[in-house]
Amino acid sequence: MLDMKFLRENPDLVKENIKKKFQDEKLPLVDEVIELDAKNRAAITEASELRASRNALSKQIGMLMGQAKKDPSKLEEAEKIKATVKANADRLTELEKLEEEYEQRIHKIMLLIPNIIDPSVPIGPDDSCNVEVERFGEPKVPDFEIPYHTQIMESFDGVDMDAAGRVSGAGFYYLLGDIARLHEGVLAYARDFMIDKGFTFCIPPFMIHGNVVEGVMSQNDMDAMMYKIEGEDLYLIGTSEHSMVGRFIGEILPESSLPQTLTSYSPCFRKEKGSHGIEERGVYRIHQFEKQEMIVVCKPEDSMDWYNKMWKWSVELFRSMDIPVRQLECCSGDLADLKVKSCDIEAWSPRQKKYFEVCSCSNLGDAQARRLKIRVKGEDGKMYLPHTLNNTVVAPPRMLIAFLENNLQADGSVLIPKVLQPYMGGKTVLTPKK
Repeated sequence: MLDMKFLRENPDLVKENIKKKFQDEKLPLVDEVIELDAKNRAAITEASELRASRNALSKQIGMLMGQAKKDPSKLEEAEKIKATVKANADRLTELEKLEEEYEQRIHKIMLLIPNIIDPSVPIGPDDSCNVEVERFGEPKVPDFEIPYHTQIMESFDGVDMDAAGRVSGAGFYYLLGDIARLHEGVLAYARDFMIDKGFTFCIPPFMIHGNVVEGVMSQNDMDAMMYKIEGEDLYLIGTSEHSMVGRFIGEILPESSLPQTLTSYSPCFRKEKGSHGIEERGVYRIHQFEKQEMIVVCKPEDSMDWYNKMWKWSVELFRSMDIPVRQLECCSGDLADLKVKSCDIEAWSPRQKKYFEVCSCSNLGDAQARRLKIRVKGEDGKMYLPHTLNNTVVAPPRMLIAFLENNLQADGSVLIPKVLQPYMGGKTVLTPKK
């Protein structure tokens, strides 16, 4: 969310940014919110003047009432002033209601106006305009056929989609045996990987209040993603970033505590509203999964350095498991409204002969901090808003698709990279049961 003062002083810049995000339907919102802001400030000024006048008139009434004992005409003068005070009080009540109405409407509109994107972001209307920046590892296609990922899992008796469908519906799964152990082993390895980078491991709440949801994501994303608990002001998290950044809601952080570097484990729950493929077999797009996340809260001047460190760690993690990846810069139209800059790390799929998303790294500037009222007290005593960033460390079972395809052998076995062997009881290879 933008600062109202910034929008008021830079309306053309804000409009140009909206155009870059191909959201021209939002252009009228800029003029509308500026008009509402002017009315609100005028109401605040008039209300302040009426309060000051009320105090002065009250003193005058008291003085006149004291004089009325000797001069009865003063009583009539006091009554006239009382009438003025009453009229002013009625107007003040009206203005206070207007202030509340204006502030609510301004807040609602400001939630819809997108954050200012970084100048380095490529311009384009949708993900088809995302730009490949760099590849890491050689993408290979073996000389044997690679089965669909659930077929690989089934060869190890490792997945049961049919039972999950009967129990929970489409978009759910059971993982079993070595595949379930591999799933948890990858998460444990990712946890330790980030701890070795100096991050603090956290397990956050898996449900959050509505004001936290509003603070960490755009309204469109909220409607498309979040499951609400019926009858409660609680939502199931779609990613641990939501509760991890929400942890600092309303707080004043000492500058000496920055950067906050956190890595969190959580299950994630998503409606996947409007997504294609939710009814398809497989575990690529699902309603429930687990994830290891990295979150940074830092000084504004440090956020781009952290952004570059974070996506590079994703590359390092995947390459350590022999998975080729590439970095894909997200274009303006593919950025969520709160994001300043974002990139995806995509893993190579030898079966499909293309890359697919496994990590998403985002710099949100001060947007989340402004919404959640997170502030930093500098050494000079002045307050400022920190920047927040997040990135997927690893998110199985989607990541398992890339792992199984890239480590599959012609005989159906799957090699276990050295970094994962301690989490798999020392196994170097998984042998299929079918």
